[in-house]
Amino acid sequence: MSVLDRVNSPKDLKKLNDKELEELCADIRELLINTVSKTGGHLASNLGVVELTVAMHKVFNSPVDQIVFDVGHQCYTHKILTGRKDKFSTLRTEGGISGFTRPVESEHDIFSSGHSSTSISAAVGLARAKQIKGEKGKVVAVIGDGALTGGLAYEALNNSGNDNSNLIVVLNDNNMSISKNVGSMAKNLTTIRTSKRYVTFKSKFQHQLSRIPKVGTEINRFFTYINTKIRKMVYKSTFFEDLGFRYYGPIDGHDIDALVDVFNAAKAHNHSVLIHVNTVKGKGYYPAEKNPTQFHGIGKFDINTGEPTSSGKNFSACFGETMCKFAQKDARICCVTAAMAEGTGLCKFAEQYPKRFFDVGIAEQHAVTFSSGLAKNGLIPVFAVYSTFLQRSYDQLIHDVAMQNLKVIFAIDRAGFVGEDGESHQGVFDTSFLNSVVGLTVFAPSTFDELEAMFYQAIYKIDGAVAVRYPRGCQCDIPVEYEYNHENYTVIGDTNKKKCIVSYGREFCECAKALNELDDTFLIKLNKIKPIDESVVEYLRNCETVYFYEESVKSGSVGEIFASLLIENDINVHFKHIAIDDEFVKQASVCRQLEHYNLDMNSIIKEVNNG
Repeated sequence: MSVLDRVNSPKDLKKLNDKELEELCADIRELLINTVSKTGGHLASNLGVVELTVAMHKVFNSPVDQIVFDVGHQCYTHKILTGRKDKFSTLRTEGGISGFTRPVESEHDIFSSGHSSTSISAAVGLARAKQIKGEKGKVVAVIGDGALTGGLAYEALNNSGNDNSNLIVVLNDNNMSISKNVGSMAKNLTTIRTSKRYVTFKSKFQHQLSRIPKVGTEINRFFTYINTKIRKMVYKSTFFEDLGFRYYGPIDGHDIDALVDVFNAAKAHNHSVLIHVNTVKGKGYYPAEKNPTQFHGIGKFDINTGEPTSSGKNFSACFGETMCKFAQKDARICCVTAAMAEGTGLCKFAEQYPKRFFDVGIAEQHAVTFSSGLAKNGLIPVFAVYSTFLQRSYDQLIHDVAMQNLKVIFAIDRAGFVGEDGESHQGVFDTSFLNSVVGLTVFAPSTFDELEAMFYQAIYKIDGAVAVRYPRGCQCDIPVEYEYNHENYTVIGDTNKKKCIVSYGREFCECAKALNELDDTFLIKLNKIKPIDESVVEYLRNCETVYFYEESVKSGSVGEIFASLLIENDINVHFKHIAIDDEFVKQASVCRQLEHYNLDMNSIIKEVNNG
């Protein structure tokens, strides 16, 4: 029996000796690699936090001590240790466990976290609530994997301060140090400060001093002042200390003994603490260590080679090629990303045009306002961002771009269903909130050729801000007879028929396949979904029923705008809107998600035939 076989909860972990803890980490790494090779997921970041997570559960008593992960995709080891080991093979599959922390899964998942830089804010709130209610336990925020490049994290640090005696922040530094290398003296000082003997002596010493009549308190303050000065002199970085934290670090994030010591010291502290931990992303699996970016979020892969088992051109790659082509002829074009160069297909652009490529870190709000500055001074910025992350910069989109009528292009990747990443990552909200942005134009390509053509229109044919939204993955099959007409919409079939299907983007492909099996039906494809060209509704005056299909939440969607145009133009038809009701989309394959929401070909045929 392996050590992992004996660990079914954090309580089992506390019984293990040092050697068994090391064996446990090896077992967990093997499980991580085997599982993610089959399900896909976030591998490199999770391999890097195995010892860190084991040490936390060795010292802290979850869920009384509350652990909040940021980003939640670093939580795989945490899930394995908190009762979900036997379900781990279902990771990111329909009905299985999520790739992110989810409180509905376990009492040990304190806070849902699919987007970054949120852990400290949540932890500060949790810690304050514990203090007010007089509850026991520490609150531990595990931040890192780039999340400290997000402004929200600094807002939280600024608000956490001296009065959070039950707050511990663990900075998982898996790329480069936040401050300069502080050298051996700092490491030796950290070793001394985290030893049980030092912590016990310091506590007793301060207690005895405080008992000295009249002068005890002042002497204690003096020693605290001297202690702080020495720390600042040795560490050379006062940032976290100035914010009110006791700083420990850097700690080797793969040394369980050192981690256990520092966590015990932090747990005994009656003050907010920040622990700076250095880890290696992809630790223990050579392909992931060699190329952690590729293994950050990866699909199924061959364990022996590290090579993905699926390939083929996708919309992200097509976008990257398109930008390189346009930038070669136009020196005004530049690209902006928020720590997603590879995910959005911009690696080649970054290599070819380094002076016109800007990775601003996980800072979507800054990315949009930064782009508006570029546009104000005559450049043509293209901000490439996943639909789910564009949500974070809604105010900047309105206030800093649209209100100032600046030409910023938004390349919205992962629009619509994204599959196994689950509720936090589905790109089903952008059409609704983009509909409220004054002056914004939005295109929705269904093919690679359309994507290139629509970006050309966005850059050279339209004034003001433009968004081009496209799905995750490869191009779907389209009718042989279909050809993009560069117009705002395309009509397919005989408009004298009594039924019409209207759609856009990837969903058009499902509708087009269904059309071949339907009688008395024609199809309208919207190419520009904001603003909708009102002339399109004139084709529907003789219709009896209009079916509008889209991968979007219904509220505020393109379908709702389309329905209002029918009413405003006195077109009396039976209108059926098939989209996502008031709910979050759970993890499953895209095919299964389409089926669940009646957006697949078979569901369309059934609906139209029965209508």
